[in-house]
Amino acid sequence: MDQRKEPAVHGRGAQSASVPQRFGLAEREVDGDWKDFVAALDGEPPKLRTTVIEEHPRTIVTFNQSPDVGFDRSINAYRGCEHGCVYCFARPTHAYHDLSPGLDFETRLFAKLDAARLLRETFARPRYRPKWIAMGTNTDPYQPIEGRYRITRQVLEVCLDVRHPVTITTKSDRVLQDLDLLAEMAKHRLVAVAISVTTLDPKLSGKLEPRAASPAKRLAALARLAEAGVPNHCSVAPVIPAITDEFMEGIVARAGEIGVGSAGWIPLRLPHEVAPLFREWLSVHFPQRGDKVMNIVRSIRGGKDNDPDFFTRMKPSGVWADLFRARFRLACKRAGIRNARFELDHSQFRRPAEGGQLRLL
Repeated sequence: MDQRKEPAVHGRGAQSASVPQRFGLAEREVDGDWKDFVAALDGEPPKLRTTVIEEHPRTIVTFNQSPDVGFDRSINAYRGCEHGCVYCFARPTHAYHDLSPGLDFETRLFAKLDAARLLRETFARPRYRPKWIAMGTNTDPYQPIEGRYRITRQVLEVCLDVRHPVTITTKSDRVLQDLDLLAEMAKHRLVAVAISVTTLDPKLSGKLEPRAASPAKRLAALARLAEAGVPNHCSVAPVIPAITDEFMEGIVARAGEIGVGSAGWIPLRLPHEVAPLFREWLSVHFPQRGDKVMNIVRSIRGGKDNDPDFFTRMKPSGVWADLFRARFRLACKRAGIRNARFELDHSQFRRPAEGGQLRLL
């Protein structure tokens, strides 16, 4: 793999902002705004700025019928994610807005301000039947802008109020800001939290997921959750061959030491525009190792960069995949992690009255 000649885009995961061609969009280049132009005249390099569009959707709960995922409904309070994980499988969703799955995905964000109100309205519908809601399945509910908008917290307050179960997946220790809510929900068996840990090397994490919490902070957050009695899960995800797989055993061992109740691993997925973005990232940061990485990826994906088919997309095949499974299984055994299943309770659900208020009786 040839090394890219342009300098790296520091502080961001993606290294370009090309729009996808599968929708027939016109090609464009990011040229910044007038402030960037003035800065360039003064000899300073232009800086990418994060912008947030406040959106008002009609609904907040997304239902799916995918046969190979463990949930049928989810909430994503934000579109796009400032964490900037270069491998994020959700990046192609930005193409639906005529935006780049690259730099636009991590710099041009959308916040759904009415999420809590819409959720109450959904719960109030007579035909709604409770079943746990997954949060963080597309973009991170605790990405940096959550500190300002607090939409995730508002959603959790509604779920606690009506006793509706949720699961959370994040890469941020910002989840601890809601520990009061999570601990109370845990008492009623209404919540489980998964924190993804990709590597133990903070420098590598800074390249892969530049604006996410450091690995040490994520592990510390798992420990705090365990101490507070909140069911927790360490997700070693994604496992990137020849880049992060060397940390698999170390992450699991650390998870066992801090009392994590469950652990799992997910192989790298490169759907649609994620594959060329990841290749570009390799050409910037690991050009001499890039071909090896992609050869292993293709070997576990049937000779392709990505396998989109149900059931097999989550379960790679081949010698390398078998090796990863064996290593992970042995690591969990050594760490004493039994991968207990979290049984959330939806029988306590209290339907709000029409208009979103709880019934008095």
